[in-house]
Amino acid sequence: MIKKMQIKLIALSMAALFILLSVIVISMNVLNYNAVVAEADQTLSIMAANRGIFPDFEESKRPPHISPEAPFEARYFSVLLGRNNEVLHTNTGKIRAVNTNQAIDYAVQIIAENKEQGFIDSYRFMCHPEGYATRVTFLDCRRTLDACKTFLCISCGMAVTGYLLFFFVILFFSNKLIAPVAESYEKQKQFITDAGHEIKTPLSIIKADADVLELEFGENEWLNDIQAQTDRLTALTNDLVYLSRMEEANRALPMIAFPVSDIVSETAASFNALAQTQNKEFQQNIQPSLSFTGNEKSIRQLVNLLLDNALKYTPENGSIVLTLEQKNKTILLSVFNTSKHFIPDESIAHLFERFYRIDQSRNSQTGGYGIGLSVAKAITEAHNGRIQAKTEDGHSLQITVTFPTA
Repeated sequence: MIKKMQIKLIALSMAALFILLSVIVISMNVLNYNAVVAEADQTLSIMAANRGIFPDFEESKRPPHISPEAPFEARYFSVLLGRNNEVLHTNTGKIRAVNTNQAIDYAVQIIAENKEQGFIDSYRFMCHPEGYATRVTFLDCRRTLDACKTFLCISCGMAVTGYLLFFFVILFFSNKLIAPVAESYEKQKQFITDAGHEIKTPLSIIKADADVLELEFGENEWLNDIQAQTDRLTALTNDLVYLSRMEEANRALPMIAFPVSDIVSETAASFNALAQTQNKEFQQNIQPSLSFTGNEKSIRQLVNLLLDNALKYTPENGSIVLTLEQKNKTILLSVFNTSKHFIPDESIAHLFERFYRIDQSRNSQTGGYGIGLSVAKAITEAHNGRIQAKTEDGHSLQITVTFPTA
């Protein structure tokens, strides 16, 4: 449990950092790219107003955002096309990388695609009318686009580096962050184990004394009640101790291959008579000859817990269905039962928590304490399996355990 908590802490921290870094990197690069495009469009707008050339402004008339060196640094060309796309004029004197034919091809392609502005290769273009003709002006943005790509690579590299550094930092400090919780949890488990052993002795004495009194005075209502409550308290103590041991770190159950179909059938057979006496229908759909590598005693207890839970909460004339089958590379163990209590959807997520019961009155009529499914979950996880619960209509419950066969 502590290990899972540590993994969740690291995963949530890394996910939050990933989202934050992604937003920052994407925002910076989008803003940088938009600034480059806006600057290019401003330059093209100036050239559009001057027949496709960059004017040599007088110092007093030069716009504040235009550098005095801009006319000498800008690389541009333009093509003037008539109504039928005939070439009326070309100007490629301010660029060396594009000849007249290439400039004409670019312009014709843009007019054919009915675009007014955008990029073609690394050239930003803008179309603007001149009388009955259309001039397409191009500005070479190769250097600024390369600068954008460099900025993108640097920002991504820094983000990845920071992400990895943070991972190692959170990995180192997560142990210290979890340490108080782990210590408290270990003390809790140790207390449960120690208290369980201490309680067993007086329970055994009470049980023995009740048996002696029964032999001496015969059966009566009070002795039967003492014996019944002692048995319930003993079962609860055993379950708590077992659950505590199952959750101990690095505790591995001895695993062997065994015929799981036979084990499930034998365990389920003990519930046939009980279901019949309570007027409850009990069906078994067990695929024969299935083998499974696991802890046989734990699997028996798992089936016992699931069937006992189903039997407790199934009303008279209700039905219980036990299913065991193999699908692909998994073994599915499923217990379905109709319920005497309404099962809200929000309660499904809490079914495997300790002491949780759908019946909030927590009376003793069912004889349960709400810990059986917690033990079932611990057994399932010890076998690298997965346990799930669902309800279709709120009046039935299906618990499915999935085990990997390998």
